[in-house]
Amino acid sequence: MKQIPFMRRINPKYIRIAGITALILVVIMLIGGYVAYSKREVLLQKAIYKAKAKAKRDYNLDVKIGSAHFTGLSTVAFSDISVVPDQRDSLLSIKKFSVSVKIFPLIFGNIKLAEVVLQEGHLNLTSIKGVRNFDFLFKKKKDTVNTGNKVDLSELSNNLINEVLYKIPDDLSLHNFLMSFADDSTHVKMLAQTAIIKNGKLASTIKVDDGASTWHIDGIMLPSDKDIDVHLYADGKKVELPIIEKKFKLKLNFDTISTKLSNVKHSSGETKISGSWSVRNLLLNHPGLSVSDIVVPNGSIDANVFVGTNYLSLDSSSVIHLKKLTANPYLKYTLNPVKIYEMKIKTGWLNAQDLFDSFPDGMFESLEGIQVIGKLNYTLNLFLNRAHIDDMIFNSTLQKDKDFRILKYGKADLGKLNKTFVYVPYERGKAMPPHTIGPGNPDFTPLEEISPNVRNAVMTAEDPSFYTNRGFVDESIRKSFITDIKEKKFKRGGSTISMQLIKNSFLSRNKTLSRKIEEILIVWLIENNRIMSKNRMLEVYFNIIEWGRGIYGIGEASRYYFGKSPSDLTIGESIYLASIVPNPKAGLYAFQPDGTLRPGLHGYFNLIGRLMAGKGLIERDSNAYGFYNVRLREGLRREAPVDTLVADSLIHQTSDDDNGIGVAPIFDEPKHPNFFQRLFGKKDTAAAKMEKKIEETNETIKARLKQEIEKVKADYKNRIENVDTAGRTKKEIKAEKKRLKDEGKEKERELKDRMP
Repeated sequence: MKQIPFMRRINPKYIRIAGITALILVVIMLIGGYVAYSKREVLLQKAIYKAKAKAKRDYNLDVKIGSAHFTGLSTVAFSDISVVPDQRDSLLSIKKFSVSVKIFPLIFGNIKLAEVVLQEGHLNLTSIKGVRNFDFLFKKKKDTVNTGNKVDLSELSNNLINEVLYKIPDDLSLHNFLMSFADDSTHVKMLAQTAIIKNGKLASTIKVDDGASTWHIDGIMLPSDKDIDVHLYADGKKVELPIIEKKFKLKLNFDTISTKLSNVKHSSGETKISGSWSVRNLLLNHPGLSVSDIVVPNGSIDANVFVGTNYLSLDSSSVIHLKKLTANPYLKYTLNPVKIYEMKIKTGWLNAQDLFDSFPDGMFESLEGIQVIGKLNYTLNLFLNRAHIDDMIFNSTLQKDKDFRILKYGKADLGKLNKTFVYVPYERGKAMPPHTIGPGNPDFTPLEEISPNVRNAVMTAEDPSFYTNRGFVDESIRKSFITDIKEKKFKRGGSTISMQLIKNSFLSRNKTLSRKIEEILIVWLIENNRIMSKNRMLEVYFNIIEWGRGIYGIGEASRYYFGKSPSDLTIGESIYLASIVPNPKAGLYAFQPDGTLRPGLHGYFNLIGRLMAGKGLIERDSNAYGFYNVRLREGLRREAPVDTLVADSLIHQTSDDDNGIGVAPIFDEPKHPNFFQRLFGKKDTAAAKMEKKIEETNETIKARLKQEIEKVKADYKNRIENVDTAGRTKKEIKAEKKRLKDEGKEKERELKDRMP
């Protein structure tokens, strides 16, 4: 069958009608364009008048423009512009300014700048005696209609990025634009002598503080293509920001910082932003971060950011680079219907030496120069739903392979605690008299000469799983985070005995982030490489920690408070000593002038005693586990404060040290049961609280032991799968796997037997 061409099927009459219609539309557009062109000066003046009125009405700004007129089809030239807030310092002045927009985007309602020329301008920000000339920036607009609709973050972010990119001109010629900021204590000036964008290339010269330094921003600037790659650096020196140091006590400088935007896509209710940020020779110093300068020679992140309708996330395809180290981070913040925070970090298996070599200079002084072999793998998983804070998930694990070991210690000899050493305590940064930890010190007490009552009481209060954990208890750290979040302050610590020992032995008392991370790393190295036995760690711990103002070691403490040796301490005296470990300087304030304990410790004695009895460490006691038999040494009783309010206040003070992971002292007056409670056998409120705390503690121990069992299973599964087969027969390999399997099951049984 013969096919009829498509064009022959269209009636020529319709083609003529379409042609005439198109011609009419073109004529109308030309007429409209001519009318708009001829009226453009009038329209410009009306627009300026409306803008001035709006600035005055909404923001109380006095805007003046010397002249404004078109100099081309889409170019407007202004002169002598000034913006002055009412009864404030002048905010902005510009001598000459011209701007042109692209015609095609304008047809669709988008204002895209084509060319900008600016000469002799000054942006002046002031905040003098609390009066700011930029207050209007923080003025909230009143919504005339509240629809109740939630903001779509993906749409908002896409529109905001486009608005910013559209306002970056394809061509820029800027000369002598001064930006200044002044408040009661600081004054900063930045003069952009030149800033040129031409053919997609940016180059600029900025004089800082009248020539104290010269900055440059240059690179690729193609906003229309969403392609930006710019670098900030200074001539012959680092880029410094002294105003940040003055305002936030943060010293910050760097050689070069680079920002790259490679792609922005919006589809299916999600905006994806791809880019990278890098820095060379970044220096940081802040009292909360470290006591010394932290230097990052090179660091960067290749980031893929996703913005959805109700969330913002850093995708796991992003990569952090820090010297030799690479890691994949994942962050997500969900705003509604409830706030949810998610964080994951994975390094994968990497050379252990690369990890230690990649630490920023000056961050972990004790570990500088350490040499290791083998591989390590770090993972972090955090999930927090603000509506269910108690269900927070927190797991932080550093794994080692079978070949990992330490070849050489760094600045700190991690094995020094195995022998006699000198310990120098510090108080508020000042060195106290040194203490020899070893037989040469008459107050040194070997572990076997310390009463089991003391050892068990302190471990119950500070670290119930000391002999089974590897220096950390994730469940306790998780609960610490939960408590801190609820209280909106750092209230509960999560330090094991191992962590407290390392903090006292190797590190300063400065409470900084770097010191805390360093503490965690040293504990991991010691615990996972069996540098010290648990018994030796406990022995040093008892002989090194503070037990009162200027009192160090259990030998000195037992003689100071009770005039006896550590081997003779009773259960009551032991529980008292355990109670003062978190806040040793308040030790004497637990006593009344007659040498008896203040009633506020009664509940604590019952709690610790019941926990110890539940483990079979002592016999059950209905008389508060020796509370009524504790007596302060007679020579010290005159130092016990008479004022109960003063004593209670000092006892409640938080120690400068991190709290342990066990039970914090409870200083509540005991409530005695009333007549009806005694008659019907109902438990009093204080006792009920004690029982509840015991149940909570047992649940914590169970959760921790379950985690330990799972770790043992995973560890032995990995060891079985990676048995060294070199030079072995199949029979020998099979026997080795069976041995490991039996050993793993035995360890699981040991942990299950410890369940409360």
